[in-house]
Amino acid sequence: MNPRDIPPEAFHASGAEVQALDFGYVRSPDQDRTTPAQHPVVVIGAGPVGLSLAIDLAQRGQRVVVLDNDHKLSIGSRAICFAKRTLEIWDRLGVGQRMVDKGVSWNLGKVFLKDEQLYEFNLLPEEGHERPAFINLQQYYAEAYLVERALQLPGIDIRWHNKVTAVQSRADGALLSIDTPEGAYQMDAQWLVACDGARSPTRQMLRLESKGRIFQDRFLIADVKLADEANFPTERWFWFDPPFHPNQSVLLHRQPDNVWRIDFQLGWDADPEEEKKPENIIPRVQALLGADAQFELDWASVYTFACLRMDQFVHGRVIFAGDSAHGVSPFGARGANSGVQDAENLAWKLDWVLQGRASPALVATYGPEREYAADENLCNSTRATDFITPKSEVSRLFRDAVLHLAREHAFARRIVNSGRLSVPATLHASPLNTPDTDAFVGTQVPGAVLLDAPLTKQGQPTWLLRELGPDFTLLVFGPAPVWARDLPGVKVLQIGIDVIDHQALAAQRLDALPRTVYLVRPDQHVCARWRTPTEAAVRDALARATAAAV
Repeated sequence: MNPRDIPPEAFHASGAEVQALDFGYVRSPDQDRTTPAQHPVVVIGAGPVGLSLAIDLAQRGQRVVVLDNDHKLSIGSRAICFAKRTLEIWDRLGVGQRMVDKGVSWNLGKVFLKDEQLYEFNLLPEEGHERPAFINLQQYYAEAYLVERALQLPGIDIRWHNKVTAVQSRADGALLSIDTPEGAYQMDAQWLVACDGARSPTRQMLRLESKGRIFQDRFLIADVKLADEANFPTERWFWFDPPFHPNQSVLLHRQPDNVWRIDFQLGWDADPEEEKKPENIIPRVQALLGADAQFELDWASVYTFACLRMDQFVHGRVIFAGDSAHGVSPFGARGANSGVQDAENLAWKLDWVLQGRASPALVATYGPEREYAADENLCNSTRATDFITPKSEVSRLFRDAVLHLAREHAFARRIVNSGRLSVPATLHASPLNTPDTDAFVGTQVPGAVLLDAPLTKQGQPTWLLRELGPDFTLLVFGPAPVWARDLPGVKVLQIGIDVIDHQALAAQRLDALPRTVYLVRPDQHVCARWRTPTEAAVRDALARATAAAV
């Protein structure tokens, strides 16, 4: 079936029905051309990262071709934990509420040693944020909602059954060779973005490498659908050495449709094919849930993992995003979430360059910014993995000592690492930041993602992030200076006039005084702030933030 003929209700169906959606092959007029068609942006991969990038670009008025060698959504739950920051990005893309409505929201986590709870933690301990710390949502649902949104935008051309077989990179673009059910054709991309996963065929075709550590351990994912409500609350539970799976670790998450994700550590010697057999999975699940628990196995997989990244994410006009650029262990939910943040970082920069509002130097800054974020994720992911799977007796003794101390001592809890959960990177060293010249306290330094806060607008509730503009926003506490209205491509948002900070949380979180000003990028990162800026200072910061002054 032509994907544009799929009825909207098909994207709202059950998990099995959504996974069965078949996006038919549609012949493109490009295939009948004697010379390759040229496109401003081509994205390889219709997963969460590629689709988020395409939607962002299309909402900015750009035309995007998305190529995917498959014709289905993901099979199996796969990435299920989507972070607050990802939801905020998807809000801007028009799918955040859909994700939250279907997903299971949660903020709390608990850590156990054997059958004793050591402590619990709250990932969003303060009120006044629109989105929860996380939702759990099967990846196929997330992809379905993104595909549905993409099909609503005329600027996106998703081509299923289109497999890229060769990439020839040039200084001004890339030539792609593509196989389809009706034969091969070629296409020319002004910019090519590879969002084609950890094994990235694009990376291989260009003979580029991803380097890092491969961890010698195996984990079983068992998604089970319970017949009745489980006795577990909607929280993240992590066990070290539980009695039902001794000497290993176990992670439990709730998903929609009363499906529960259970990750069992198996050890390096485990046979993946044997461990995936239902007769071996079911006893493990019963040991956790109880012998009388009624459930059916929904999906299972055995995985090992690696912490890897490419040296550089930008190679001329070919750019890598998501798992194709960097890979982390699943603990911490840093894979898909960091990939969606890649997409957001890149979308506005490509848009500005394609519009002629900035030079390619702006796109080049995607590399160091997201490589820095990848390094932060890799560091946390590696630490978590080393803690969960100690590789020596000394490491195990250290880990167990920390766990015992964590019962009583807060300092030890900070060392316990069951997977530091995804948070957006603060881009401290970005060349797009303007360093502070005034004194501020708090976390909203240049490079940080702007924190959300509840506001009212014309008497109706709203949120700070929802009131930002599609390009830059000049956030002014109080009346804006007269010259602010003349800034090109900048939305001026006056706190106290355009919107009301009725709980004073925006001022508190941004350490704002009357006349304090923040300059916020299109991807909602702070790039400069002042107590009382001059027009020249703001214009200089804008030039720096668009790489005009780098």
